[in-house]
Amino acid sequence: MNPDRRDFLVLGMGALAVATLPRALRRKDHLVRRQIPVMGTVAEIAVRHRNEAWAQRAMDAAFAELRRVDRTMSRFLEDSDVGRLNAAAPGEGIAVSAHTAEVLRRALRWAEASEGRFDPCLGRAVELWDVGRRTAPPPSGEIRRLAGGGLHRALDVEASVARLHDRGAAVDLGGIGKGFGVDLAAQALKDHGVFHALVNVGGDLVALGVGHDDEPWRIGIRSPDHPDRMTDTVAVSDRALATSGDYLQYFRYAGRRYHHLLDPTSGEPRRTVMRSLTVEADRCVDADAAATALFGADDSTIRRILGVMGPSVRVAHSA
Repeated sequence: MNPDRRDFLVLGMGALAVATLPRALRRKDHLVRRQIPVMGTVAEIAVRHRNEAWAQRAMDAAFAELRRVDRTMSRFLEDSDVGRLNAAAPGEGIAVSAHTAEVLRRALRWAEASEGRFDPCLGRAVELWDVGRRTAPPPSGEIRRLAGGGLHRALDVEASVARLHDRGAAVDLGGIGKGFGVDLAAQALKDHGVFHALVNVGGDLVALGVGHDDEPWRIGIRSPDHPDRMTDTVAVSDRALATSGDYLQYFRYAGRRYHHLLDPTSGEPRRTVMRSLTVEADRCVDADAAATALFGADDSTIRRILGVMGPSVRVAHSA
């Protein structure tokens, strides 16, 4: 993909990009774009609307939702819901927001459906690997201490109270929280009368309505080998997409690529020939979790997990 061409708009720095935007918007429509740093990445919103000032107000509300999710669910903030939960004594009940409780319950459902391939309690392993800063793997003893899988069983959520029962478990919603934030941002746009728009947070994306000639938006999927190019496109309207890949967050050591997608059983990055997986779903929270859970899985495992979660989630592309 060449983002300088007039037909292309890159949304953020994630794995997804808009392959085609309206070349000739309806005479009274405007395409309004803004981006902000949030959730450790870049969020960008593109709104198609007749009233540019109205579109700006809608985007203000959408960005506010993203910031709120970041404040309450980031593991890096001591006073966030997740920060307070991770700092609590084992078994201590921590009051969390209704949205945090909803995401934790959804994460546990994905953990059970995926037989632990998706685990929202890998925070200590994620911190140990820290692939954005490391140049070599951590000591094998530290890896083994966090291996074995099933850390999600240490988490329980009742109403708006969450508990962790194991000091080895720490909540990290990096594989589901962005998707939830994108859903809230998209809903904020709709609440303000915006029904044709794109919301992208680091590759987690919701496409609302349609683009040129009332056709679905065409979303480009980045090539794992050449991330500045597109390897495929997916037509999307009122649906969500999320991609997991090993090519944006990784380091190389002794000929091996160590990426950020961890295997809960081994406690280290998944070993797989898969480089990229894009999932489509009704909600971005599910697309986000599914892309994390299914990355590196074989076809039978993918079918089994998706059979549990239902027909609203499907694999759109893999490489």
